[in-house]
Amino acid sequence: MGRNRQFAVLGLGRFGQSLARTLIENDCDVLCCDKDIEIVNEMAKYGCHSVQADVTDVHVLDQFGVNNFDVVIVAIGEDMEGSILATMMAKELGAKFVIAKAKNDIQKSILQKVGADRVVLPERDMGARIANTLITTNIIDYINLSDKFAIVEIQPEKNWVNKSILDSNVRAKHGLNIVAIKRENTVIVSPLPTEVIKQEDILVVVGENDSIQKINN
Repeated sequence: MGRNRQFAVLGLGRFGQSLARTLIENDCDVLCCDKDIEIVNEMAKYGCHSVQADVTDVHVLDQFGVNNFDVVIVAIGEDMEGSILATMMAKELGAKFVIAKAKNDIQKSILQKVGADRVVLPERDMGARIANTLITTNIIDYINLSDKFAIVEIQPEKNWVNKSILDSNVRAKHGLNIVAIKRENTVIVSPLPTEVIKQEDILVVVGENDSIQKINN
């Protein structure tokens, strides 16, 4: 396997800390940075390279070598000016891929204009995600990929059980692609068309939002 992916998390609020811990738990190399020394020391306990610094200072970002990281996450959602400055400078210094946190659509638009490759609105996105799981019946988890597509975890329909993926015609009838199957304590990634669907399986499917809503109805 290739080297572990390297991430820089700039800003250690609740979002930044949660994201950094998850990356660390998945054996990623993580640089954590914040102005608050107490938070920096706390994050160091999780095994990341933790630094106290002002990430809105171009010299600081240059010293970090942000262009060497696979992904730079600007998690400074509360300070709009700081978030914009850090995003813009990271891109100017050659960062490969910058993800920035925004609080609202105005901030999102500005971050996109200054070069963010992806902008997330954690509070709104999580609210929408929970709402989608509440209003659906057989959908277990729901993640929007775009305005048109989503990836969801669903329970198999009764007429799919004990049939292969090919024979169940999930793709032909419903426009959904089964990309993984969660079965007991294992995950079958990119299952073969001959894989038989079991009643206890959880299917991870990708498709258009309209197709997902139709199958839910």
